[in-house]
Amino acid sequence: MSSPIAVTHNPAASRFEAVIGGGLGVCAYRLQDGVLLLTHTEVPPQSQGQGHAAALVRAALDWARAQGHAVRPLCSYVAAYMRRHPETQDLLAR
Repeated sequence: MSSPIAVTHNPAASRFEAVIGGGLGVCAYRLQDGVLLLTHTEVPPQSQGQGHAAALVRAALDWARAQGHAVRPLCSYVAAYMRRHPETQDLLAR
């Protein structure tokens, strides 16, 4: 895994983002009735497999928890991340 990245929340664009190797990584969302719908996660191809997507998702989930939002993973990567991290299961929208 490479060095940690600085993830920022860009509410105007409805996403968490980070500059990664000159490209932009994003975890996009929609907020609907108090549920954070995580719709898409993407990092630059040359940065895949280095934990950057996980850092973006972790930031989104931490924000959801802090705001009291339930989460619905519509992105396959987010769904897999949440399966691998049981401590996030309580965030899942029922």
